[in-house]
Amino acid sequence: MRHVKFLAAALMFSAAIAPAAAAPPVSIATAVAAPDRNPDNVKIDEGRKPAQVLQFLGLKPGMHVLDLFGGNAYWAEIMAPVVGPKGHDTVWEPSQFYSDKTKASFGAFAAKHPNVSIVVSPFEAPQLPKNYADFVMLNDNYHDTYWQSAKNKIPQMDPNAFLKAVYESMKPGAVIAVIDHIANPNSDTRATVEKFHRIDPNVVKADFKRAGFVFVKSSDLLRNPADDHSLPVFDPKVRGHTDRFVFEFRKPR
Repeated sequence: MRHVKFLAAALMFSAAIAPAAAAPPVSIATAVAAPDRNPDNVKIDEGRKPAQVLQFLGLKPGMHVLDLFGGNAYWAEIMAPVVGPKGHDTVWEPSQFYSDKTKASFGAFAAKHPNVSIVVSPFEAPQLPKNYADFVMLNDNYHDTYWQSAKNKIPQMDPNAFLKAVYESMKPGAVIAVIDHIANPNSDTRATVEKFHRIDPNVVKADFKRAGFVFVKSSDLLRNPADDHSLPVFDPKVRGHTDRFVFEFRKPR
């Protein structure tokens, strides 16, 4: 009897110290509504409409996600629960944007989410996992590949080289979501990005086609006709509510 009691106690102790099983996948709506999300991220949901956007794009459990410019964990805190323990969310953050504050905040977040990791490398030399992603999120940042800033230590870059790295990180058949602020058609993309942080959607389509991607579909979920594209995206009159396109491209099989 004493042996049985000892065995039962040992089993209870083992259960107490064993790591908790990874949580099963949850729905997109449930992930968006989770009470433990960062309050600063929740504040921008109204402008980003994450549930509708991810439903449109078809994020599913088990996917391996490449989360570009994701150091604030905005998309990771939603997508990681959705892809679940059989999926993974790899965030890439340019080292120029990876401050000590961001590092500490993301480290605390990742410690609670075993299916999340981060890769940090210079903006101009993205080091992305090869043949990894089923799904890529590129939100409001593709235009920055045309940007340069001495203050932020960002040299002039080649958008084609950036897209080549992204393309190589994706599995055949994988999709990439590209969301960005709309600029009026113009002949100088770099000057437009410098002044407004916007980009002509047709430039994006041409760049991705040249890189080998196939255009799949678009959505008007984030369109805002009240934004006439004449203001920088950081202007208080439009910040968080700019007129944006949502494109999906696919890497051919």
